[in-house]
Amino acid sequence: MEIKGELALWKRQVLILFVLLELSEAGPESVRYSVAEETEVGSFVANFARDLGLGVEELSSREARVVSDDNEKHLRLDLRTGDLLLNEKLDREELCGSTEPCVLHFQMVLENPLQFFRAELQVTDINDHSPMFLDKQILIKISESTSTGTTFLMESAQDLDVGTNSLQNYTISPNSHFYIKIQDSSDGKLYPELVLDRALDHEEESELSLTLTALDGGSPPRSGTTLVLIKVLDINDNAPQFAQKLYEVQVLEDTPIGSWIITIFANDLDTGNYGKISYTFLHASEDIRKTFEINPISGEVHLRSCLDFEVIQFYTIRIQATDGGGLSEECTLLVKVIDINDNPPEVTISSFTKSIPENASETLVALFSVRDQDSGDNGRMVCSIQDDLPFYLKPTFKNFFTLVSEKALDRETRSEYNITITVTDLGTPRLKTQHNLTVTVSDVNDNAPAFSQTTYTLRVRENNSPALHIGSVSATDRDSGANAQVTYSLLPPHDPQLSLGSLVSINADNGQLFALRSLDFEALQAFEFRVGAADRGSPALSSQALVRVLVADANDNAPFVLYPLQNGSAPCTELVPRAAEAGYLVAKVVAVDGDSGQNAWLSYQLLKATEPGLFGVWAHNGEVRTARPLSERDAVKHRLLVLVRDHGEPPLSASVTLHVLLVDGFSQPYLPLPDAAAAEARADPLTVYLVVALASVSSLFLFSVLVFVAVRLCRRRRAASASGDGCSVPEGPFPGHLVDVSGAGTLSQSYQYEVCLTGGSATGEFKFLKPIIPSLPVPDTGRNIEGNENFRNSFGFNIQ
Repeated sequence: MEIKGELALWKRQVLILFVLLELSEAGPESVRYSVAEETEVGSFVANFARDLGLGVEELSSREARVVSDDNEKHLRLDLRTGDLLLNEKLDREELCGSTEPCVLHFQMVLENPLQFFRAELQVTDINDHSPMFLDKQILIKISESTSTGTTFLMESAQDLDVGTNSLQNYTISPNSHFYIKIQDSSDGKLYPELVLDRALDHEEESELSLTLTALDGGSPPRSGTTLVLIKVLDINDNAPQFAQKLYEVQVLEDTPIGSWIITIFANDLDTGNYGKISYTFLHASEDIRKTFEINPISGEVHLRSCLDFEVIQFYTIRIQATDGGGLSEECTLLVKVIDINDNPPEVTISSFTKSIPENASETLVALFSVRDQDSGDNGRMVCSIQDDLPFYLKPTFKNFFTLVSEKALDRETRSEYNITITVTDLGTPRLKTQHNLTVTVSDVNDNAPAFSQTTYTLRVRENNSPALHIGSVSATDRDSGANAQVTYSLLPPHDPQLSLGSLVSINADNGQLFALRSLDFEALQAFEFRVGAADRGSPALSSQALVRVLVADANDNAPFVLYPLQNGSAPCTELVPRAAEAGYLVAKVVAVDGDSGQNAWLSYQLLKATEPGLFGVWAHNGEVRTARPLSERDAVKHRLLVLVRDHGEPPLSASVTLHVLLVDGFSQPYLPLPDAAAAEARADPLTVYLVVALASVSSLFLFSVLVFVAVRLCRRRRAASASGDGCSVPEGPFPGHLVDVSGAGTLSQSYQYEVCLTGGSATGEFKFLKPIIPSLPVPDTGRNIEGNENFRNSFGFNIQ
């Protein structure tokens, strides 16, 4: 408990120190200005900027404003000229009542940095009120035995003006018995007294009517009148006597209306009508008459209307006791109003910043003042906000506080704060006031766009239509507004040979990717590039993602037959000895498919043969073999039509014609076929010339192609060699459009062939392929290969 007490004392000392420091920085002594009441709205009071030594531009930049102590906007500041102008007509009597001088306190508040200047405005009085008697008739009873020179108290007039404009003199209508004597009281007011100048005679004149006039000191003076009715009574020699001259009573301000306050008692020694006493208020103001009432017979004082300590703290009431003979006496009743905690604290917001940037620290959010109209502990206040907020309250000048952010905020974590300012007084019971402020955190571009994936893999089938939507990338930004608007773009590729601008495009708004042209799997199987996402903040932030595009193969390439060549020249003839057994390798159809995968899987089929059942084609490797041993009855010439088909969808195919010649032995000369010789003999000479010319051009073209291929192969540092007898032997892979680049093409094993071309006769062109890298052996392959080699050697071919 002692530690908590010391901590509370330490906090109280720190709070007092802050208030003293702010008061010391509030500026020089207060500046006082003066203005007459009822002056028109917008009238010039003073040039505040010049009096404070401030520039007009500084007033605007520092958001200067005028704050009154009573929170009323009596004045306004013209920021363009620095003039202090009236914002409303001022009524001195309404603002200050009888208080003189009438001074309104206000402050000039400047921000950045926060600074206060104290000032005062004195409202001077003008003669705008006439003296007024609260009673239209004053009744005075005077005994005829009253000696001359006797004075009689009368009700005074009320004038709301002050100073020279207030009540200054009384006069009475001309008469032979009375004159007016003016009495100065201790409170500065003038009270009229009626003085008997000549003795009264009840039998001569029992009643007199006089006019009492009250004059103020204005220019021109104003006046008010009342009727004085004097009744002459018989003799009465004893005046009422009060038990005490001063009565004091304390009344709570929440006392109900009609409550008894006190009983005033006076005694008169006379009897009969002269001993009957009546009680009345003497020289009572309108406020007293509205608030209290007195029983004229019993002297009991009751509450007539509600009390308010914040308006009037005490009442001084003069009470007159008058007997039946007209003699009177007076006493004073002092009513002290006791304050209760009936006013909650008030919060007035002077300035409020609804939105603050998230990267700003110690930012002024609001400037406000607190006030409690109660007094003592009832008027002491404690101001606080929630503990879990990144804001704190800082006391400034007098009852002003500032709400300041204590650190930089993060909009992505929390974009809005509801701050409740709670002001509690120390009365019993404690009253509190809460004021809610909603502060939004404005966005700062502190988050770069983030892609949903670091790498995107897109698949597109070749031969696509241009402008085809192939996929999308997506990036989000945690910021808001323009800082969260993402723009997509293609980044320059790392590979300078990749013409990215002709392949794909991207929609800058939604990240959709489009293929600009038809893709060819055989030319480009895959490519990758980077996509950038940038926001529209300042400065803009960006991020990247990798996009990999895989081109899927389509069955758009038909099989291409490498051997036998189908170049429109004389057909290639395969020689088969009649002694060949079943399974003899006649020839091998070699074909490739530019596609890949299943689209490049080739199968071979014998569509048509001169003698069905004699030859067969292996479906997987294209080898043409004899299906049975040959006999003498078999025809010499055979024509085989082989179909090569891939496994694509739909399947594509190619066909090749293979000519087979049966010979008895390899010593038998290979002569032109009878049909060919006959056709040649019958040919027209001009046709022969044309055929020779066409063959020459074709040979020259073929030779140029072979030279070009050889040069290209040499540049790639692939081995190339040339054989004698005019044979060109290319080595290495076939051209790209004929090779399965994926390694899963038509040939289960790699083959290389020597191609020997010999010319010289129109029908004697002979082609033969020898596998440089032989295939795996099959049953009886050794016997067949040996037989083939013997067969070729018998003809004298140079096989390398």
